[in-house]
Amino acid sequence: MSSDQELLTAWRAGDRQAGSTLFDRYFDAVRRFFRNKVEQQAEDLVQRTFIGCVEGRDRFRGDASFRTYLFAIAHNVLRDHLRRNRRAPEELDLEKLSLVDLGSSPTSLLAAHAEQRLLLHGLRQIPVASQVILELYYWERMSGPELGAFLGVPEDTARSRLRRAKQQLEAAIRGLEASAAEMESTISGLEQWAAGLRAQLVASR
Repeated sequence: MSSDQELLTAWRAGDRQAGSTLFDRYFDAVRRFFRNKVEQQAEDLVQRTFIGCVEGRDRFRGDASFRTYLFAIAHNVLRDHLRRNRRAPEELDLEKLSLVDLGSSPTSLLAAHAEQRLLLHGLRQIPVASQVILELYYWERMSGPELGAFLGVPEDTARSRLRRAKQQLEAAIRGLEASAAEMESTISGLEQWAAGLRAQLVASR
């Protein structure tokens, strides 16, 4: 199987099939990125992301992985979308505002377990910037160095932000209506429940 870099090199040289293969490889991942944030517009934002990739492919220097580069484009597309749809006059601050704050409609994804439901709701209660970090970590299994490259910060800083995001998620889950047992099960088994949600997102494409 050709690597991302090999496909990118061939695509830049005019091999359109290589570009299609690269997009097919990451289509589901990019769709997951948008699905729990702006579900109704997810397909449109996926297309905008890949258009942005086409337009910027020759500017990509390879300082990070192609996957990290693609998710950075998706993040910019998401931020622009949220900014355009925001009615409030103040500046959009994704370090402070959650999807609930922004009035985003709830996801229609049906959680198979109470813990998954709590995780979904908790993610939408925390700042979007933290939600993005956690979903990339749990759903896309991004490593510390990859998160650093995505955020444009040193790895230690990225890990610090990840820890803070986990703390915010735990606090959000504890503030939801649920039994103490469900809350503790959700918090103690985050990786398990996140993996289950990822599988449901894959199955519901």
